[in-house]
Order: sequence, then C-alpha cells, then structure tokens
Amino acid sequence: MIGRLNHIAIAVPDLAAASAQYRDTLGATVGAPQDEPDHGVTVVFIDLPNTKIELLHPLGEGSPIAAFLERNPSGGIHHMCYEVEDIFAARDRLTASGARVLGDGAPKIGAHRKPVLFLHPKDFNGCLIELEQS
Repeated sequence: MIGRLNHIAIAVPDLAAASAQYRDTLGATVGAPQDEPDHGVTVVFIDLPNTKIELLHPLGEGSPIAAFLERNPSGGIHHMCYEVEDIFAARDRLTASGARVLGDGAPKIGAHRKPVLFLHPKDFNGCLIELEQS
C-alpha cells in the first residue's frame, strides 16, 4: 500500500539556523520558507537525491509544532511521510484494520498541494505517519 518515502520532517526551534546548517554545512539544496496556515507551520524543504527533509517551525497560536518543541526544545524528528496512490483507499484500509486517523478523517491539502492524512503514532511504533497522495 505505501509507496516511497516522501520526506522526514524535523521540528526546529530556529528555522533560519537549521536551513543554514543544511545549506552551508551539509551542502544541501534548501528551498524558501513557506507558510502553511491550515497546518500551523512554516516549512522549508531540503532536496536530497532519494527523498526530502522537511524543516517545521511553529506558525501562529496553537501550532502543533509549538507543543512538540515545548517537549523537545532542541527539536527532533516529528514525522515520516509516505506516498500512497489513493489516499481514500489507504484511509479506509487502515481504519478497517484498527489504525487511527487523526482529525476528522478527511484529507487536508499539504505543503506539496496534495491530499494528506496523519496516523496516530501509538498505532505505528511511536512514530507519527503522514500519508500523501502521489
């Protein structure tokens, strides 16, 4: 059902510093910050030959990333994103097997302008999983 790894998301307390570290220290291609108000984050994508890194920073009050950074002040891995061909079929198959979809179960439009869903970390070995329609 799942396809390729689309990205690994890392919550960071300082988006500019983290971007500079990937660009200047690791020599990666770093995109421009983009605000995603529906998700309460500002994101920066780092392109790698085989996947992407998504840097996440809080945007606005009530950002889920702010709560994550309160628990992890230095930042850390927030989630992994896998591609799926049909997000509705994936959701239905997962919920039928007992997995919990966060929110109301309806896909939202993610940072790549494609439908996404998040799966409860308690159902996946403590890892928050994002599914993105390919």
